[in-house]
Amino acid sequence: MWPEFIATLPETAEAAPPATEAALADCATALGHALPPALTTLLAAADGITGEYGTELLWPAERLAAENVALRGGAEFAALYMPFDPLVFFGETGGGDLYAVLARIDRPDVFVWDHETDSRTWAAGSLADHLRRAVSGLLDQ
Repeated sequence: MWPEFIATLPETAEAAPPATEAALADCATALGHALPPALTTLLAAADGITGEYGTELLWPAERLAAENVALRGGAEFAALYMPFDPLVFFGETGGGDLYAVLARIDRPDVFVWDHETDSRTWAAGSLADHLRRAVSGLLDQ
């Protein structure tokens, strides 16, 4: 499904080659739990997707692990924000806010975390919906 979907993205979006099985396993190990299935299969098709102006709509598996570990383990973040453990951050808005899926609940929705207010708001019904809307500029509306 993902390779066909990625092929439909506009030229302003650039997909990286697929993540290796080892990179996906390392990511899950770093997080301490499996990645959600849709995110795993997306990364297995493209280890990162960059949108217009260089916005990282999907981080490579290595960065995904590093960002989530940093957010979950930082004492300064724990003092400022609600816990990040229920989320798996996977990309950015370009303005400091981050996109996430739920870590251990089988729900396809995508949420956006606002770094200024610590709000977690529904953004899209699935990763495909999110990417489609992100590359078309509909998430900005």
